[in-house]
Amino acid sequence: MIPAISLSTNITVTTNIAATSTPKAHKHKRPLDSTLKSLTKAGKLGEALRVIESSPSKSVVSEPDLEAYSLFLHSCISRKSLEHGQRLYLHLLLSRDKGNYDLLKNPTIKTKFITLFSVCGLIDEALGVFEDGLEHELVPESVWVAMAIGFSKNGHSKEALLIYCGMLSRLVQPGNFAFSMALKACADLCELRVGKAVHAQIIKCNEEPDQVVNNALLRLYTECGCFDEVLRVFEEMPQQNVVSWNSLIAGFVHRKQVFESLDTFRRMQGEEIGFSWVTLTTVLPVCSQLTVLNSGKEIHAQIVKSTRKPDVPVLNSLVDMYAKCGATDYSRRVFDGMQSKDLTSWNTMLTGYAVNGCLQKAMEIFNEMVECGIGPDAVTFIALLSGCSHAGLTDEGQRLFNKMKKNYGLSPSVEHYACLVDMLGRAGRIKEALEVVKFMPMKPIGSIWGSLLNSCRLHGNVSLGEAIAEQLFELEPNNPGNYVLLSNIYANAGMWDNVKIVRDMMERRGMKKEAGCSWVQIKNRIHTFVAGGGFEFRNSAEYKKVWNQLMDAMEEIGYVPNTSVVLHDVNEATKSIWLCGHSERLATVFSLIHSSAGAPIRITKNLRVCVDCHTWMKIVSSVTRRVIVLRDTNRFHHFRGGACSCKDYW
Repeated sequence: MIPAISLSTNITVTTNIAATSTPKAHKHKRPLDSTLKSLTKAGKLGEALRVIESSPSKSVVSEPDLEAYSLFLHSCISRKSLEHGQRLYLHLLLSRDKGNYDLLKNPTIKTKFITLFSVCGLIDEALGVFEDGLEHELVPESVWVAMAIGFSKNGHSKEALLIYCGMLSRLVQPGNFAFSMALKACADLCELRVGKAVHAQIIKCNEEPDQVVNNALLRLYTECGCFDEVLRVFEEMPQQNVVSWNSLIAGFVHRKQVFESLDTFRRMQGEEIGFSWVTLTTVLPVCSQLTVLNSGKEIHAQIVKSTRKPDVPVLNSLVDMYAKCGATDYSRRVFDGMQSKDLTSWNTMLTGYAVNGCLQKAMEIFNEMVECGIGPDAVTFIALLSGCSHAGLTDEGQRLFNKMKKNYGLSPSVEHYACLVDMLGRAGRIKEALEVVKFMPMKPIGSIWGSLLNSCRLHGNVSLGEAIAEQLFELEPNNPGNYVLLSNIYANAGMWDNVKIVRDMMERRGMKKEAGCSWVQIKNRIHTFVAGGGFEFRNSAEYKKVWNQLMDAMEEIGYVPNTSVVLHDVNEATKSIWLCGHSERLATVFSLIHSSAGAPIRITKNLRVCVDCHTWMKIVSSVTRRVIVLRDTNRFHHFRGGACSCKDYW
């Protein structure tokens, strides 16, 4: 007994399915001349068609050579030769009208015509073939599924699902072919309820689900965010292939469990499953997010060793991974080696330069892209404007903003206005930024007010900061970052009573300030540090040795901690101690101990680096002669020889 499946179209199916069989072929069969098959195999479809059209008319009881016609249509499908397929269809219609054998009733021929018209984008013609005789004939599963696949591949997943329901209403027993198609449609539509009903049918079916069906189940539950079901289906599968593992990795990524997704990829490699390009385009962004360059390089090595040629999306992901790990030289090497590039390729390289503070190179890429005839899009200008904002190139950024519409016909979106407001605010031109907000053609969103509030923090404008914070509290009442910014504005001004009021407000509303967290990759392990934590490490002999050496060297240079960045009403000694426990400092010392001499240190932090840690990093890069690459929530900082790539503007 198959469970009911109902859709919003009021189609409800409750069936007691009985097995059906296709009509037996007529006993009398006259084979077509072998010339037809030879011509078809040689790809001479025009000549083959002329053989068909010029062949003597068959009698009512004589069936043409089914294999030859099927082979001809198969060749039409593989070549997408619509013209030849349409001529054959017309020929068979005319033959039927003359009372000859109706080959269009044959399920194999019917299925192939549906498939041909579908792959050529003629879904209405495919539907016409499908519906021809539907009311009077017993149509087998293969025909129903072909029509559903046709709908699905042309972007009509709901119609594909309705075809499946129609098949059930005709008491046609679904098999694995139909199940996989229905599950794909459910996944495309995120129709979890219907998908679960199909899953119930699979369980009750006498036929064991094959790997395609199980993979379709994995995709359904992944797309619908039902990760417990993903794990259950994966573990219960008799055998997993690359597609199965891809779904499991994608499930972890969907849940933002990035460490688990990377571990699953390693487990997949350990079991010698191999990989597909889809695997890598899923895992490489994880490497980008975690800034794990070593893991990214290992994947790159696998791409190089592969006998297959990587596609453009894989190479784009590789360019992005290197850029987001702060290794723009590697990014550029991959980019320059690409035989073909799309707009995403150019945008990825351009964005990589921009976030790493290499705005001149970003502009060079932009100019080269335009010269190659590649038109920029909204993403291109977001990258350039954001880069100008963080580099302090306000005038250049304004020129680019004005060029969007004038030179490239692109109307600035709210995101572009947010970049412009941020750019002006960071430069201290807050009045101009407010004018932009006042006259922009759309309602300002939270990120725009947030940029203005951050500008007030940077430039100590308390009264304006209070007014903007009120706007933000209405727009985003549950965003703790806005409360923290206002609290920092008060703390910088020494208004500790107001700081307490804001913090009490956060406590009443159940909000917590995000703790500072940094992580580094040493070999294949990721080590995480939390601000104020790591007591065992900080009490170790190796830590104390390196820390004391650093502090002695810094004192000789004249470094004095800038305790003003500690936004708490405590004494100076306590502030100095707290600074020592900032997560990026712990990560730096750990890397100095556990990495080889001279190797670059790469650190990722979830918050903006403070001014004192920024100064501390510059000095460490000088006294240790190490390159330190720090990615904070805003941008990359490349510390080398006592200087930073951001030129102290961030």
